[in-house]
Amino acid sequence: MKLKGAQIFFECLKKEGVEVIFGFPGGAVLDIYHEIPKSGIRHILVRHEQGAAHMADGYARATGRVGVCLVTSGPGATNTVTGIATAYLDSVPMVVFTGQVPTALIGNDAFQEVDIVGISRPCTKHNYLVKDVNDLARVIKEAFYLARTGRPGPVLVDLPKDVVQATTEFRYPKKVELVGYRPTVEAHLGQIKRAHQLIRKSKNPVLYAGGGVILSGSSHELMRLASILQAPVTTTLMGMGCFPAVVRKEDGSKDLHPLWLGMLGMHGTYRANMAVQNCDVLVAIGARFDDRVTGKIAGFAPHAKIVHIDIDPTSISKNVPVDIPIVADCKNAMERLIAMFEEEPVEDLDEVRAPWLQQIDEWRKAYRMAYKQEGDVIKPQYVVEKLYELCDGEAIITTEVGQNQMWAAQFFHLTKPRSFLSSGGLGTMGYGLPAAIGAQVAFPDRLVIDIAGDGSIQMNIQELITAVCNDLPVKVAILNNRFLGMVRQWQELFYEKVYCATCLDAAPDFVKLADAYGAVGLRATKPEEVEPVIREAFSVRRPVLMEFVVEAEEGVYPMVPAGKDISEMLLV
Repeated sequence: MKLKGAQIFFECLKKEGVEVIFGFPGGAVLDIYHEIPKSGIRHILVRHEQGAAHMADGYARATGRVGVCLVTSGPGATNTVTGIATAYLDSVPMVVFTGQVPTALIGNDAFQEVDIVGISRPCTKHNYLVKDVNDLARVIKEAFYLARTGRPGPVLVDLPKDVVQATTEFRYPKKVELVGYRPTVEAHLGQIKRAHQLIRKSKNPVLYAGGGVILSGSSHELMRLASILQAPVTTTLMGMGCFPAVVRKEDGSKDLHPLWLGMLGMHGTYRANMAVQNCDVLVAIGARFDDRVTGKIAGFAPHAKIVHIDIDPTSISKNVPVDIPIVADCKNAMERLIAMFEEEPVEDLDEVRAPWLQQIDEWRKAYRMAYKQEGDVIKPQYVVEKLYELCDGEAIITTEVGQNQMWAAQFFHLTKPRSFLSSGGLGTMGYGLPAAIGAQVAFPDRLVIDIAGDGSIQMNIQELITAVCNDLPVKVAILNNRFLGMVRQWQELFYEKVYCATCLDAAPDFVKLADAYGAVGLRATKPEEVEPVIREAFSVRRPVLMEFVVEAEEGVYPMVPAGKDISEMLLV
């Protein structure tokens, strides 16, 4: 049976198991939108195309499935670019479908025409311009395959209007064959043996885990490897949740996991940064040695031999030279390492590790993540701790970008992968709310909290109505310090305290704003009001904006100044 391109589009999505798409209509995609009511696939109408991209991203990070968004041509397509770049830098599997003018008009500066393939080429894993309806099913099959395999990432498919209007026989390919694209999944046995021997001889090892551990579903293997080696674990921002920060004791109370170092880098914990700088072997797993992690590269992990496991060969030795490169899926590589250590374990492990773990415990005691909640002014860290306490850590956390993001990483103790969704590589303000909506669509019965700043929440505040219209009870905790907080902190420390263009005293009334959108608005201005506000927000099944008026000039510490080693931390 012959189908129109628009019908083929939905048949392909169903073959890929797509249940929801986030989108915004326009002239170039009207034929596709005409088929939505008959498709059986849920469509979430956003209020800005950037929101659609971030929602697809949040959905993908929370589920591990490919997120999908659909927008029209021209400005609809260009509005997704920030969301695409966000997903690209954080390796998020996503397929973005954009409308395009008819093929005969491409290149003629037609109404709402842009070269979105050219524009998005630097920030997509791959992209397509479909010029023939006979290629449509194959292209969509390839797009989903590319998005989810190897190092995941966003793929863009540009759909000219005449292509989705044309008809052809629908045949969905059974498999994908792409010349030159063969991700290496299995670890090289020789390199695994080298790594095994190096780690066996180490006295002060550290496991450094990134987002690749979460993407490969290998959190269990990481915990197993850490336990076998009695090696402490630190993670990147993207790796948060891949190793449990806390463990529950027999009496029901919680304590920090004895092998958990916390996040490392610019705003990492004192113990994590000191451990990395003093380790003799650093095993990097699914991490890319981002500049926010390494600080001054010449001074990074100066005493360590480095093992680097990553499925993307271009990431290995890209920023930091490594001694043993292992190109493989993290899960496969760790399974092989675990098997070798089970066959040939470290001799006298407890005796060998005791001095190292004792030193780490001393670093832990020397500087703890701490703050003083006193007087009538709310400390932002106190809000994050109360959120954690009152949900018992059982929530999906999204963040905006800036101080709110760092306080969330420092004070909300994560125990599960895919429970911390944050824009790491691009640092996209406005990410948190739409990402929370995407996660809530995926898990309608889970608690989803966006920890936000008063600056970044306004970047995509319009998506609050998307949550309201779709009965998505996301909770937004705004840490309102009346500043672009992280930029202000840099101005305070390095720019003579000249607060140029960072003061946000002329802010909206967030409670009234929530009410205008049909959500619930709550406010706390004193420490004793924080807990009641959070409890009320958690008790209602509606979208809630919680505004916490916090200390205006509170800083995020520790902090590694630009150009310094990660051991050269500002502690207060």
